[in-house]
Amino acid sequence: MSVSAQSVVRRHPDELVVGLVSISDRASSGVYQDQGLPALREWLGTALASPWQAVERLVPDEAPSISAALVELVDACRCDLVLTTGGTGPARRDVTPEATLAVATKEMPGFGEQMRQVSLKFVPTAILSRQVAVIRETADHAALIINLPGQPKAIRETLEGLRDEAGAVSVAGVFAAVPYCIDLIGGPYAETHEAVVKAFRPKSALRKPAA
Repeated sequence: MSVSAQSVVRRHPDELVVGLVSISDRASSGVYQDQGLPALREWLGTALASPWQAVERLVPDEAPSISAALVELVDACRCDLVLTTGGTGPARRDVTPEATLAVATKEMPGFGEQMRQVSLKFVPTAILSRQVAVIRETADHAALIINLPGQPKAIRETLEGLRDEAGAVSVAGVFAAVPYCIDLIGGPYAETHEAVVKAFRPKSALRKPAA
């Protein structure tokens, strides 16, 4: 479910508030229908086993607009996780990584490295992608921001990872590390459907099942 900045209310202590940002000049101007937000929303609906809600933004490929959306989602909406899609290539209008780094407190380079490893299993041009991930911190809140590819298929692959013919994970997707990262920055305890993606936590960080 998508909500506005003014109506974000965490309905449960463990509810994950996720910001979804699709970055596209043509989609934001109405030239064609955006595909990024529906793809993100659909994937999260299959992957998350715990409560969640989404706050969505559709913005053009302009660094000030992208940075402003990220700041609003973290600082005002208090999202725990922000996923962006689009604007990460080498073209002149692709400025999502720069706009993301501009609002960052910490860089998380492992996410971008792993996304490119997944994509390289399919296309050699994956080395042209410039996705980054960062932490943005305020005085009393923090969020993980991850740049994802622009295509729905690539979004799913980089989040889920790849499986072999027996169904075992052969290349880990980046979302496996997201719930524990959110734990570490003070966010809610998010759980996933293991058939889609298994969240990894060290044994010391696992929550005991309710009695």
